[in-house]
Amino acid sequence: MKPSAQIALFRGKKIRKIIHQNEWWFSVIDVVEVLTGSSNPRDYWYRMKVRVKDEDGAELSTICRQLKLESSDGKKYETDCASTEGMFRIVQSIPSPNAEPLKRWLARVGYERVQEIEDPELATKRTRMLYKAKCYPDKWIEMRMRGIVIRDELTDEWQKRGAAEQKDYEILTAEISKATFGITPAQYKKHKNLKRENLRDHMDDFELIFTMLGERSTTEIHRTEDSRGLPKLKSDAAAGGDISATARKKLEKRLGRSVVSKKNFKKLDSRKKLK
Repeated sequence: MKPSAQIALFRGKKIRKIIHQNEWWFSVIDVVEVLTGSSNPRDYWYRMKVRVKDEDGAELSTICRQLKLESSDGKKYETDCASTEGMFRIVQSIPSPNAEPLKRWLARVGYERVQEIEDPELATKRTRMLYKAKCYPDKWIEMRMRGIVIRDELTDEWQKRGAAEQKDYEILTAEISKATFGITPAQYKKHKNLKRENLRDHMDDFELIFTMLGERSTTEIHRTEDSRGLPKLKSDAAAGGDISATARKKLEKRLGRSVVSKKNFKKLDSRKKLK
């Protein structure tokens, strides 16, 4: 199962989470901050591990994994994460009246993930509901959902053909983006004045269409040529993006404007919909 990172809100505070080995793993630092209100949750977590080891000999680090999560600067760093079960153990060692609500929240998230594994359509329905709650137009939602399917098919091919998780995916994604739009995803986010937000959630119809075309073309090239190894996958990614770029440039010439837009959905609400 490839990682899928998200940011959840608990009482207005952000808790980063990522799917690892088919289950949700949560940022320990974020949970510590929510429960303690500490101005330095990293230091609190360090001292807490020492205290727990001294008290009962337990090594909390052994139930954690270092997984890459996006930080406030937009970059991804190795971060202590724990599964739902591990997080319950950590929460028990934090004296806080906020612990019980958080335990219930963790249990609900874990249960929903089990449901989604058993019935993948539930994950799709929940994603649609999330976009509708944010007042995205229905036609845009359908296009975005199709883009997610195309992206999943592509990353499945990468996984089967020798790309390592996350780091290689980022390299290959950048190759497609550079070929398709002339800029990397990081540059694209800067162009749209985005930081931690998901770039594709802030693309308009044409941007999504050409993103899908580049990724779908890349997938088909991989399959047709039975590509293996990162160098070949990179070459295919550039070729797939170039196919999309050719179509984009023809459209831009006819329209007399660039498809690459500075518009984003950050100010979208029930009274104002980006068309």
